[in-house]
Amino acid sequence: MGLAVIVPIAYLVVRATEQGWSVVVETVWRVRTAELVGRSIVLAVTVMALSLVVGVGAAWLVSRTDLPGRQLWRVVLALPLAMPSYVAAWAWIGFRPGLAGFGGAVLVLTTISYPYVYIPVLSALSGADPALEEVARSLGRSRAEVFVTVTLRQIRIAAIGGALLVGLYTVSEFGAVSIMRYETLTKAIYASYRSSFDRTPAAILGCVLVVVTLLPLAMAVRTSSRASVARVGGGSARRMVPVRLGAWRVPAVLGVVAVVGASLGVPAWNLVRWSERGRSTIDWGELVGAAWSTFGVAAAAAAITVAVAIPLGILSARHPGRLADSITTVAYAGHALPGVVVALSLVFFGIRFAAPAYQETPLLVFAYLVLFLTLAIGAVHHSVARVSPVLDDVARSLGRTQAGAWRSVTLRLALPGIGSAAALVFIAAAKELPATLLLRPIGMDTLATRLWSHTDAASYAAAAPYAVALVLVSAVPTAVLTAARLDR
Repeated sequence: MGLAVIVPIAYLVVRATEQGWSVVVETVWRVRTAELVGRSIVLAVTVMALSLVVGVGAAWLVSRTDLPGRQLWRVVLALPLAMPSYVAAWAWIGFRPGLAGFGGAVLVLTTISYPYVYIPVLSALSGADPALEEVARSLGRSRAEVFVTVTLRQIRIAAIGGALLVGLYTVSEFGAVSIMRYETLTKAIYASYRSSFDRTPAAILGCVLVVVTLLPLAMAVRTSSRASVARVGGGSARRMVPVRLGAWRVPAVLGVVAVVGASLGVPAWNLVRWSERGRSTIDWGELVGAAWSTFGVAAAAAAITVAVAIPLGILSARHPGRLADSITTVAYAGHALPGVVVALSLVFFGIRFAAPAYQETPLLVFAYLVLFLTLAIGAVHHSVARVSPVLDDVARSLGRTQAGAWRSVTLRLALPGIGSAAALVFIAAAKELPATLLLRPIGMDTLATRLWSHTDAASYAAAAPYAVALVLVSAVPTAVLTAARLDR
């Protein structure tokens, strides 16, 4: 598994330095490179901050207040997870053509990224003891003081972890920033690779992008290692008394409606509008073929990634230690690698050393494995960790072998989490764009690549059916995944 992550990085470094370090230094110290790094970091920090505000605020409203229809809003607010960033960007550009630029990129990325904060914070609030907040209130603290001193302390790890994921996602984003015509490192790497016979500048910029992702990665590992939210026992069920919004009820409802409208309403309306315009020109054979290819590669990526993740997740859950921590860190590094960087390194590697596999499905699935393995390991780890080892011991005392006890007890109880891991990888692979563009087999198009080719040519009506199909392909596993996570 370590080789799966190390090989792309190592070969990218080799490819970047093969013309000498003087070329590397010259490229890195260009004003243009510094400008691209600055623009990428500013975008990431802005989206992280806004996602924190939206995600934490929405989670608090649906879990701690008497917001009307809060049970419905709990699920609806998580659904933007199914919306690919480039679909949302395409929809907003069709709705407001003048929105392109930094503001448009921030709007799109925030509306589809805040669920990375919202879902873990909602889960943390649902599992937190409301008695602590009630005690603080009984001691004379105001609602605002209770929120800052008690509530935020209980959810800070979940909120920070979600925000760091948003930062990693934003730094590596390609589709939305390209459609919004906002220059970042990721977009420059793709343009350099496509427009020049000399691919060395693309490799050098890829290494720069890896370095940029190390900051949020280091923060994520540091936060995870310092996290301490353990409780002795599961606690007792306690009914929470909702905070009465009073005069703030209408503004709260309008705020939630605005978030849902921006993240789901505008994209859905434009999908319907452009689909209606392009209905007469739909090539159904091409659409079905792209949908089938998307389902095939995403399902293969989910199956292989989960198969690799199961033993690694069990190792980290059942045998914590230096080995398990090292494996988790390496997997996290793979998730931090932008798709364009992984794809670029595998392109170089495939051309030089694995020509038969270049632009074939196995290499594309391997890229998905590198990019999304940590998502599967995390889901498997949490599902196995929730199963007490005592149950395995009981099964073995009744005559089961160790393997038999694991199959009949741990695996059965962990199956929902393993299913969530498969759904998460399937969604991510189906939506992934830059690696798919660079590594897909000749003659094979996915919904993402067909959508990209039409939006790149500003053919919005022709792109609409592919956007609708892509959202539908992602929607079912997203709904299952959301329900499973919010019920925990």
